[in-house]
Amino acid sequence: MCPHIEWAAQSVLGSRATFDWIDQPAGNNLFRTEVAWHGRQGTGAKLASALRGWEHVRYEVTEDPSFGCDGGRWSHTPSLGIFHAVTDVHGNIVVPEDRIRAAIEAGGSAADFKRSMDLALGAAWDHELEPFRYAGHGAPVRWLHRVG
Repeated sequence: MCPHIEWAAQSVLGSRATFDWIDQPAGNNLFRTEVAWHGRQGTGAKLASALRGWEHVRYEVTEDPSFGCDGGRWSHTPSLGIFHAVTDVHGNIVVPEDRIRAAIEAGGSAADFKRSMDLALGAAWDHELEPFRYAGHGAPVRWLHRVG
């Protein structure tokens, strides 16, 4: 699977990228990699779409904001599918005011509002991906987030 992921990413990026695959301590027979990239705004969405075809792959793609453009984060897990959120310059998820207003106007309990906000923030994806985010001792770290 690793060579196929590399091929998909490189076809989007338009250049060769170096992928250093290491064992993923969060699961047996799993591998992980992190890759920094540079590209035009929108490349993150294209990269997430290219990786979307493999339902058993967990991944996150982040795209930093650039002049006049918001950033973004795409998270994917086999059980939840894909999640996308707009991010600010610090990497925080930005929830649009209309989504917050809709959650408030829907009424219901505080628990209902919390569920709406957890969905808007991708809490389930964060919870599922968190054990896989740690590279482990001595692992090379490459960030997959640069635009510019």
